[in-house]
Amino acid sequence: MAIQYRRLTAGELDAFIEMRISQLREEGARRESDLKPALRDYYERHMADGTFVSWLAVERNEPSHALPDKMIGTSGMSFVERPPHFGCPNGRMGILSSMYTDRAYRRQGIARELLGRVVEEARKYGCSVVQITASDMGVLLYTDFGFVKNGNFMQYKL
Repeated sequence: MAIQYRRLTAGELDAFIEMRISQLREEGARRESDLKPALRDYYERHMADGTFVSWLAVERNEPSHALPDKMIGTSGMSFVERPPHFGCPNGRMGILSSMYTDRAYRRQGIARELLGRVVEEARKYGCSVVQITASDMGVLLYTDFGFVKNGNFMQYKL
């Protein structure tokens, strides 16, 4: 078994979306509707215009095996622009999402590798800051990487 890291392609969206839904369920989300069409629409549009990028961890099987490659980890970075402020002087922000590793592959450095790759994508895009709403499980990963908790995050649901 070998782990390969590569960027998400349109042909891998079905598996990516399944992993995203697994992540949301594991984090305690209740299924209120079928998210698959909305997720597919979002990823297709934003991959096409360059405002979403994802790196994957894939377990590569030997060419002689009949088993296909298996997606074992995901990451995602959405690029947004807001009015500049002191914490983000150019207004370009990366919004980190879809950080998920299959349970059987955790504690092997996969999430850290994926995180480093999408943070580098944000740097290349020109972002001044990267933000995430971290699950309890992910806090240690992000703080070890250098993220700082910001207690000011609030949301108003319409």
